[in-house]
Amino acid sequence: MTPARDWRAAVTCAGPRAVEAVRRRGIGGAGRRLRLPGAAPTMTQQGAALQNYNNELVKCIEELCQKREELCRQIQQEEDEKQRLQNEVRQLTEKLARVNENLARKIASRNEFDRTIAETEAAYLKILESSQTLLSVLKREAGNLTKATASDQKSSGGKDS
Repeated sequence: MTPARDWRAAVTCAGPRAVEAVRRRGIGGAGRRLRLPGAAPTMTQQGAALQNYNNELVKCIEELCQKREELCRQIQQEEDEKQRLQNEVRQLTEKLARVNENLARKIASRNEFDRTIAETEAAYLKILESSQTLLSVLKREAGNLTKATASDQKSSGGKDS
């Protein structure tokens, strides 16, 4: 590439504002006279200075373009990471919702088990109390029958035999 094409490519990389600024001023400020210290500069000196300025300008613009490209690469990496993390958050949120639903169902089932067990234990205690009462009544009646039978045998005195 020729130096003129180099700066144009670099300026194009820098953006439309830089291109417009160079068009207005000309390449390296060629519309202005350069003031070098000492004697009046010759056309050759002015051309050499202009070439040096142009080379520095192109170098600076290229460096800026490289920095911009690196920054663009970093931005893309971070956007990719952000997207990945957002997907993970979405998946974890969905998973959390499923776990919460399952947990709620299981807690409801456990509460139902607790209620059923409590009712069954209460009924069982009533059955035990009724059995104990029945046994007491049965023993008392058996005792009463035994006494009645014994007193009947005494009062009959064995006449029936």
